[in-house]
Amino acid sequence: MVGQINHHLYRKRGFYYFYRRVPKALLEHYPKPRIVLALKTKQYRDALRQSQIISKRLDDQWFHMQLDAMGLDNVQAKLFQPVTPPAPLMSEATAFYLRLKGDGKDKVFVRAAQRNAASVIEVLGDRPINDYASSEAGKLRDALLDKGLAVTSIKRMFGSIKAIINLAMAEHGIEGRNPFASIHMPDEMPEERQPISLDDIRRIQYECKQVDDENRWLLALISDTGMRLSEAAGLAKDDIVLDADMPHIKLIPHPWRRLKTKGSERLVPLIGASLWAAGRLQQHDSSYAFPRYCDGKICNANSASAALNKWLKPRLTDHAVVHSLRHSMRDRLRAVECPSDIIDQIGGWSSSSVGSSYGKGYELPVLAKWMKMMEV
Repeated sequence: MVGQINHHLYRKRGFYYFYRRVPKALLEHYPKPRIVLALKTKQYRDALRQSQIISKRLDDQWFHMQLDAMGLDNVQAKLFQPVTPPAPLMSEATAFYLRLKGDGKDKVFVRAAQRNAASVIEVLGDRPINDYASSEAGKLRDALLDKGLAVTSIKRMFGSIKAIINLAMAEHGIEGRNPFASIHMPDEMPEERQPISLDDIRRIQYECKQVDDENRWLLALISDTGMRLSEAAGLAKDDIVLDADMPHIKLIPHPWRRLKTKGSERLVPLIGASLWAAGRLQQHDSSYAFPRYCDGKICNANSASAALNKWLKPRLTDHAVVHSLRHSMRDRLRAVECPSDIIDQIGGWSSSSVGSSYGKGYELPVLAKWMKMMEV
């Protein structure tokens, strides 16, 4: 479908074209009475900007042709030089992506795209998207690895960044290769997921109590519950129940933090360092357990991971990370011969047992009994 607009523009099959009639006095210099150029964009603002540039060039050239009878070859060389629309900045490309792709998506999708784009801007600057180089994309990868982010998390971030830039390049008619495509990612090293020894856990818990701040409360809370970092960082204060016979955490989904699996929704007893941390969390006024990482709109577990891993790195060997505490919890429960289905319920792990899908599961006192055996 062809639609005529104004400003020497018309649209065909969604793309804009520039057209303008040649002045009668200059018709002999042109093979056709009209000049038509494909602008390679679906965006009206881009098309209008290109149209204004081309019109200005034509006006200047036609003026000089009429005055000086400028040579045709020279005129065509200048006139038909491709007009490259300015590429959007990374921030503009992200806003455009969310306008087109974010409609109907949940807040997690929107916040993730914004957060991933912000990582690009923080490390590489807010620049036109075709100004980034593949070597700079590698620099972003290295910066994220240095922060302690897992390779799988970085791969997800790069997937989002590539999608943002791909859409902007297609819609704005920008040729070339996405600089964030085909960036090499290291393999997940098995040692990143190794458990931490019980002696090291006790030492880390002791240091957490000595430092006694929000990051150490988060680390201590994870250390004796086996929760995922995102689960703990996204807790509301009301999820922490201290006035019950068995203090515990209610892990439920929230708008700002979903749970990984159906089995992730669970009750987790509070013992040892985790019980201490839960009590310390009551001293601030926020309705969120960790307001540094959760504000009711988003749970920024990546920032929490970077901060905690940075603190842990000089204190632990064998490339242990925050997530290693979760693996340690499983090993600690095995060491006291805890039944596998109880281990799965405590940690919210998916169970391969057919019978695990029947019934409500074990009551809190049963879970607490096995967890307290780890302290002996």
